[in-house]
Amino acid sequence: MEANFDQLTGSIRNKIKTIITSYEQYKKKNKEIELKNKELLNKVAFLEKKLTETEEKYDNIKLAKTIVSSDDNSHDARIKMNRIVREIDKCIALLNR
Repeated sequence: MEANFDQLTGSIRNKIKTIITSYEQYKKKNKEIELKNKELLNKVAFLEKKLTETEEKYDNIKLAKTIVSSDDNSHDARIKMNRIVREIDKCIALLNR
């Protein structure tokens, strides 16, 4: 009876050790995943910022090209200039709040 109890106790201890080992492994893996996630989020933020800057540069180039282009496109240039003026007015309005 006592030997059976010792076997049962030893079996439980082994299972607990296995569970603790698994827990530690998953905990370590979780930290690695969290670090990787943080790196990827930083990379996404950087790329989004770079995309926004590139889009702004593209819009500026389009505007410059429209201004420099022939008189046929002067209407488009006026429209774009009006859009820019409206954006500046919005920024000024936000600053005045």
